[in-house]
Amino acid sequence: MRVENSFIPVRGVGETTERRLWQDGATHWEEFHPGLVGPKTGDRIEEFIATASEHLDDGNAAFFGRELPGGEAWRLYENFREEACFFDIETTGLSQATSVTTTVSVHRGGDTTTLVRGRDLTEERLRRELGDASLLVSFNGKQFDVPFLEGEFDLSLDAPHVDLRFLCNRVGLGGGLDGVESELGIDRGEMDVSGEDAVRLWYEYEDGDESSLDTLVKYNRMDTRNLETIIEDVTDRLHRSVFEQHLP
Repeated sequence: MRVENSFIPVRGVGETTERRLWQDGATHWEEFHPGLVGPKTGDRIEEFIATASEHLDDGNAAFFGRELPGGEAWRLYENFREEACFFDIETTGLSQATSVTTTVSVHRGGDTTTLVRGRDLTEERLRRELGDASLLVSFNGKQFDVPFLEGEFDLSLDAPHVDLRFLCNRVGLGGGLDGVESELGIDRGEMDVSGEDAVRLWYEYEDGDESSLDTLVKYNRMDTRNLETIIEDVTDRLHRSVFEQHLP
């Protein structure tokens, strides 16, 4: 599903009206005509399409992040997949008051970068890796990763954000990231590391064990790269359930 299939950013257009428009043949902005709705709604939709088309031509994902209802940023993925930035962090604990970020992995354009505390995990590097992203993708990042990074570093990560934790629940995939990977058949090979292990590995590294850092980085990078596989599956499921089944 592409953003051009969406009418719910328009004031007064909810899911029911959007589905009716699709069923009436307006499955794309170009297929809309005012006669499908009342005059006031038709004017608002036409005004939105004109404005949104310009923003889409400019590659301005932020506009749609503001206009789409909460939880619908996934509709941007097909349009902005090449600029999507997958990210995941590891920390020394769950509390921002007593814990710090140890590693941050960023996967975009087929390449994965991992920043390590005490080496290259700095505000400047985070701005470079995350600051210009058109679309952020994480697993529980809205509640955990983003608050951690914004609290520890002088960052404002306000790009449209697809949090796969909530989308996975929406399509019936549960059990945390490990459970989702298991349900989708994503094989981690011999990488049997948990979040608790990640904390232990960091402290072992601080005590001088370089191999523990190698394992931690490998774990963090695998978590991050696997997000791309997950979003491909989940957005395909949502495309079918939200869009395709309502086509004429």
